[in-house]
Parts: sequence; C-alpha cells; structure tokens
Amino acid sequence: MVTTDEIARISVFAALGPAERERLSRAAADLSLVPGEYAADEGGERALFAVLEGRIEAVKLVDGIERVVGERRPGELFGEVPIALGTVFPVGFRAAETSRVMRVEAPDYHAVAAVEPDIAREIGRLARHRMSGSGGLQGIAAEPPPPRAIVVGHRWDASCAELRRFLDRNQITFTWLLPDAPDAAEQWGGSLPDDGDCPTIRVVDGKTVARPELRRVAELLGLPTEATAAKYDVVIIGAGPAGLAAAVHAASEGRRTIVIERAAPGGQAGTSSRIENYLGFPNGVSGEALASRALQQARRLGAEILVTRSVARIDATARQVHLEGGDDVLYADAILLACGVAWRQLSIPGFDRLVGKGISYGAMPSEAPNTHGLDVHIVGAGNSAGQAAMFFAGHAGSVTILCRGESLEKSMSRYLADQLATRPNIRAMNRTEVVAAHGELSLEALDVRNGATDETTRLESGGLFLFIGADAETGWLPPEIALDRHGYVLTGSDVRAAGHWELERDPYLLETSVQGIFAAGDVRSSPVKRVASAVGEGSMAIAFAGQYLKNRETELTAQA
Repeated sequence: MVTTDEIARISVFAALGPAERERLSRAAADLSLVPGEYAADEGGERALFAVLEGRIEAVKLVDGIERVVGERRPGELFGEVPIALGTVFPVGFRAAETSRVMRVEAPDYHAVAAVEPDIAREIGRLARHRMSGSGGLQGIAAEPPPPRAIVVGHRWDASCAELRRFLDRNQITFTWLLPDAPDAAEQWGGSLPDDGDCPTIRVVDGKTVARPELRRVAELLGLPTEATAAKYDVVIIGAGPAGLAAAVHAASEGRRTIVIERAAPGGQAGTSSRIENYLGFPNGVSGEALASRALQQARRLGAEILVTRSVARIDATARQVHLEGGDDVLYADAILLACGVAWRQLSIPGFDRLVGKGISYGAMPSEAPNTHGLDVHIVGAGNSAGQAAMFFAGHAGSVTILCRGESLEKSMSRYLADQLATRPNIRAMNRTEVVAAHGELSLEALDVRNGATDETTRLESGGLFLFIGADAETGWLPPEIALDRHGYVLTGSDVRAAGHWELERDPYLLETSVQGIFAAGDVRSSPVKRVASAVGEGSMAIAFAGQYLKNRETELTAQA
C-alpha cells in the first residue's frame, strides 16, 4: 500500500496536511510493474500517477513503431494532461525497469484538489509544460513521422496500386513519387527507375527493389513472415476482427498462439473509413484504427502475427497447417478458421482491364485524396458503401451511389442513410446497375442501366469503388470440413443436422465437422455479418477451444 510518508515525498502533494495525505493514501492504488509492463496505455482512461520507485518511459506509437518520448523518475507525475483536460492518455507509460507507481482515480484527485486548490493549479501548470515546446506533445504532433519507404510508380499502374494499398493496410508511412513529377528525381536522390522497373520501392536506410513481391516488401520492412516455432497451442487463420479477437484471448490465457494473414491485419473491416455502431466508440472509429489497436494488443500479449502468408492446405487428422511459399508446416492442438471472405468480382466489360486503374473493390481511406474534385461512383447499398460515400464526399466533387434496389433504407442503417441525406454532393441512383466501363489508361466513363426503364446512360467517372458483398473462399479446405451450399463453414448444431458429426458428444457452438477445428467471423455459415459479432465469435471460439483441449487432456490422461 502507499504510505503517507511516500505521498509527502511527491512534491505536488508535499503541502497536504496529515488528514488529506491519509485520505489520499487510502484512495491510491499501489502498482508494481515489471519491465515492459504498462501503467497506462495510449488512449486509456484518465487517472493521475506518481512514480514511487524505478523509471517509467512515455511511449508514443508512431507509424506502427513504439517511440520513447520521455521518462518519469521517483517523485514525478504522469497523467496530468488527461486529468487537466478531461481526455484520454495521449501517450502510453510503461516500466523501463522494475518499478512501483501510485494511481489516483479522477474523482479522488478532484476531491483532494477541492481542499487544496494549489494542487489543481500546479497540475495545470505541469500539463501546459508537457504540451508545449519542441519536446512536448505539440512538438510530437507537429513533427511528421519520417517515411519508412519511398515508392516510384505510375498512378494508374495496378501493381503500384496494390503495393500502396499493402503499405497503407500495414500502417507503413511512405512517400509516393510519380515518375513524371518535376521534383521526382530530386526526391528520389538520383535517376528514376525505368518504366519497366516500376513500381520500385526503396526502404529508408535499406535496399531498393524493382517490382517486388509483397512478401519481399514485408521482409524488407521487418514485418513478421516466418513462424518462430513448429508447434502451437492455437493456429488462427486470418487476422480480421474475429482472428485478432481470438489472438488476444488465446495469448492472454498463456497459449502459444500464431495468426496467419495473407495480406494485412484488419480484414475487410480494416478498410472501412468509419464504423459508427461499434460498442465503446461514441464518435465512431475507423476500421484501420480498430485493427491497429487489436494488433498492438495481441502482440503485447504474446501472439505471433504473420503477414503475406497463405495456407496451402490443412491436414485435419494430424492438425497440420501447410503454408504456401515454402515447406513450412505448423502443428496445432486447435485451429481456428477466421479467414473471412473476398470481395465478389463482377464480370462486366472493361472491368478486368481497369481494376487498379480507377476501379477498386473496397477502398482505403488513403485513396480519398486521389479523388479530389472528381466525380466518384460507388456500387453497393450496405453500410460499407455508405461509410465510403461519406468519406469520399469530403474530397470528391460529387459522389453517386449506384443501387440496384428501390432505396438505400432497405439495406443501410438508418443513421447512415440520414447522414448521406445531409451531404449536398452525395446522390443515389436507385434501380441502377453498371453494365460497362470505359477508358484507355484509366477509368473515364461508366455505362449504367436503369432497371425500371431499361435505359442506358453514360456517366463520366474519376473512380469506381465496389461494395457488392463477398463470397467465401473455402475451396482450399479439406473435404472433412463441411460447408453449406454457399461455401460457408458449418458449425455447432448445423454440423449435426447436416449429418457430418459422428462423435457421441455434441459439437461446440463454433466447432466445425472436425473436432478441434473451429470457425468464426464471416467465413462461418451465419446470417449475421458484423464486426461486433465477429469479435464476439473470435473470443468465444477460444473459450470452446480451451474446453476442447482440457477434455482432450483428460481423455489422454485416462488412457495412459
């Protein structure tokens, strides 16, 4: 516990009388931290801390990398900025060595400050000091993170678009140079790559590679692509909301956990510009921010997360996961399928040639500036389409939603439909579908047909973004794992009802037709496809996997 003598040694509280120090010592929490353990996370709820023993580092996540921006020693405070401003923690605070801190909750601090107003004034002064100057929060905010890579490539090169999207989704800051820009050679620092070598990426303080494979890019940037072990308690396939939630819960239980992701963490939700109805975010949250937090949390708890790795096949009997691009084989006690779905592709004249050249399936928020002043079209009538329309409306000259149905309200959340109605540069064309795309180097126009009149109209277009639903990609799964008629994975009672369960016990709610292999998220046969439900299923799947492993261990012990 925190003693009154220890409180007296903290300069801010030195003027407190015995009664106030006693009250504070009773209210304060005494926290012992091991090196690397966080007392307060970036974005955490406000509280006031004082260092009693050891050393605390202030850590800011910049471009996906933790950067130490300050330190606190015994007798010093942290948390004065959120306490003074009523905000969350702008940086995180972790132990640099074995440390001990006291934590005072906001109501307890304000009770003390009401008795001693000088304390409130001193906390306010400290908060202003922490925020001002080149070394304060203002300086950190004003200093742009240095790019980790430079990319040279043409705007309408599909390979360049794929590379830029990969970097964006993995939260890698980069500079993109157009070969025909007047200052491109100067920024590159020499002669530009030939057109045949574009896109070319140069990792800052590293190598330069022409037309790189994404796995090579990940390796250059230090993103994990190789497993550190051959056997894991839990192997999770897919790093969308379900996979990341499962990784957090499995790692927190002390299970050796690995997540295999073919592209970048976040899944389709990671490309959403805004998620308004996710619990705990009253002002909404971008899919990128939600994925970033989940990724940090999973890694901090000890989960391995590989990117640019796909699964070639699963040996259901031996619990072996074979990875593509090598001879890597992972052994697992339990496997979770959280591989999500893939955007549904349209077979429309002109689409194949113009994908990546003005036509995109889904959209990243970073693509919005490229639509400045253009007429943009969005195909879809769900929340993803609506969120994209709202985001692009801040950059594009106009945004037109092409909807096959009679109205957006039938398939879109009411709050989102109401928001769209307030934006003067957003319109919807109902009962309309795209029948052709035109353009030489890039998308220039669309042919759209009205379902009521069968009339076809040509629209000039500077960008087409498609949010038309998705299909399960489960053809690679072994035949032992039962699927529904649409290719989604059957689980729980649906497995038994379909006649694919032979054991005496009932399958767990999220267990597939193969015991010990579970499914969660969009890949699972279920009418609900939402971020919140995917997160819940990922967490539940680990609970069921834990029960399965416990029962399996009991059976093996009994047999021995």
